[in-house]
Amino acid sequence: QVRLVESGGGLVQAGGSLRLSCAASGRTFSIYTMGWFRQAPGKERDFVATIRWSGSSTYYADSVKGRFTISRDNSKNTVYLQMNSLKPEDTAVYFCARAAYDTSSTRAADYGVWGPGTQVTVSL
Repeated sequence: QVRLVESGGGLVQAGGSLRLSCAASGRTFSIYTMGWFRQAPGKERDFVATIRWSGSSTYYADSVKGRFTISRDNSKNTVYLQMNSLKPEDTAVYFCARAAYDTSSTRAADYGVWGPGTQVTVSL
């Protein structure tokens, strides 16, 4: 059974940076696409970024492109989300997720394993 646990969230001022980590335990990590999604209060869960198993292909939501960077270390079973130039509208619970296979999908429905989430709050 795969388990994902996010860390690194917190409170930061606008323009600041945070680095989220997602540690995976259980079955093989390296062959699956990993993604980050976020959900603000009263809103749907939105795609943020995804990275395929080799780490060579990454995809970003337009709203974070140029500010966020997703990466992974398969030797550590960990995926990261470096968030720079944070804005108040980035405030949300951020979730790490594992896809069922190696895919470029940005749809939450294609990700079957989820972490509990970590809160990111960006103040003015």
